[in-house]
Formats: sequence, structure tokens, C-alpha cells
Amino acid sequence: MASIKQTLTEILTIEGAICAAVVDSGSGMILGSEGSGVDIEMAAAGNTEVVRSKLKTMRSLGLDDVIEDMLITLGKQYHIIRPSASKDGVFLYVVLDKQRANLALARRKTLDVEKQMAF
Repeated sequence: MASIKQTLTEILTIEGAICAAVVDSGSGMILGSEGSGVDIEMAAAGNTEVVRSKLKTMRSLGLDDVIEDMLITLGKQYHIIRPSASKDGVFLYVVLDKQRANLALARRKTLDVEKQMAF
């Protein structure tokens, strides 16, 4: 099992990774972050609202399912939000440079790294 710091260090080995954070979706607080280039505290708070909104919509639709990951595609960046499968209320947030990142490999690495994260 990997610590939050080890998890974030491993995430930043993804080609095109700019920054990453582990976020408590109950409070929007950052449990750990690495990298730069984005106001990670603002992003964590904003993406907490994205996760909450999607979960609320899923409940309203009566969907009996879980979010594996969420992808936000911007003009120059990919943002991946991956809720933790082992720790309810926590998500991994990753920002990638769209020109340098391979999205499929980044999603796979994010999945693999999240599985190894310990709290």
C-alpha cells in the first residue's frame, strides 16, 4: 500500500501530468497535493461540487451504480476525477497537459495507483 505522498508522486510520472491531489469530498479539503500550474485548492473545492452534483443526479435517477472516473476535457488540459473505491468520500484529482498526455494510459495509471493508496 502506498501513502498519499507516494500515490501523488507516482501519478506525476504520467506523461503530461501537471499536478494531482487527494481530496476529501465531504469538506473539499486537500489531503495531499503535488505539482503546480493550477490553483489546486480552488480546483479541489470546485471539483468537490462536481462529484456531489453527479452523485445527487445518480440518486435522482435511481441509478444503482458507482462513479469509476470523471473526465473533463478542456482545450489544453484533461482533468481526471477518480473516487476512491476503498475510502468513501475521497477522490483523486489529476490535471494533464492534453498535448503530451495519452488519455487511455493516464486513466489506467490513475486506476492502478488509486487501488494502491492507503489512508
